[in-house]
Amino acid sequence: MSVLDEAAKDFITGIWSEKVLVVTKDYEISGNVFMPRTGRKNRLLSDILNGGKRFVAIKDCTIIHREFPNRKVEHHDFLQLNLNSIILLRPITKEEQKENT
Repeated sequence: MSVLDEAAKDFITGIWSEKVLVVTKDYEISGNVFMPRTGRKNRLLSDILNGGKRFVAIKDCTIIHREFPNRKVEHHDFLQLNLNSIILLRPITKEEQKENT
């Protein structure tokens, strides 16, 4: 999907998505987080962390076990993550996305 197609989809659906890396004590999780199209897009991740909700939904994600890096990487369509378990949450750059494809 082109960048233009993605922008059109965001406009039509009223939802932004962001590819992120989430680090917890036990896991590294990469996937897509979604937010309603309100406010400015550059506040997406801080809105997730500072909002009133206790969980963040992550779609199309991979989970790597930090303590056991040789353990099989898990893939899930959807997971809910408690915000209290997050150590680090950051966007995945387009360069990182290209490296992993």
